[in-house]
Amino acid sequence: MKKAILLDRDGTINVEKDYLYKIEDFEFEKNVVEALKIFSSLGYTMAVVTNQSGIARGYYTEDDLQKLNEYIKKELEKHGVVIEKFYYCPHHPENGIGKYKTDCMCRKPNTGMLDAAIKEFDIDRASSFMVGDTIADIEAGTRVGLTPILVKTGHGIETLEKIGDRKIDIFDSLYEFALSLK
Repeated sequence: MKKAILLDRDGTINVEKDYLYKIEDFEFEKNVVEALKIFSSLGYTMAVVTNQSGIARGYYTEDDLQKLNEYIKKELEKHGVVIEKFYYCPHHPENGIGKYKTDCMCRKPNTGMLDAAIKEFDIDRASSFMVGDTIADIEAGTRVGLTPILVKTGHGIETLEKIGDRKIDIFDSLYEFALSLK
């Protein structure tokens, strides 16, 4: 079994921009590349698990998302960082259009994307993490038995007010979390 870090994308890896899909609008959060290099050097398998309701709402297409994800993957590979796979949920239960308007099992806080990654990469839940900036990220990680990590980037500061009595580790950024593992 492998140890892994499952990562939310928007607000965790990249600067939060509502319904991001254009390459020219993409911007890594500060020191994210360095953080991912640390995870890689420590032997973690990395995958992205991201809700993408902009597809459901008709703001962009799955093809648009695939192009951006491929761009991110190639940019990281230039630095020796491998993201094994990008999992995404294109659905929204209320605001979706057509086939995308569904209450699915993949939309975080549901666990479909995380379950798929755990199975596909033979992930050891006890030594793995789910890192994100929202309650949905924290809940999804907790539900599948991964250690949830909240970062204060993206929606992280707002999320602090919603975590209640949950016992989770909180870091200023992905980089600060990476340093804590060294």
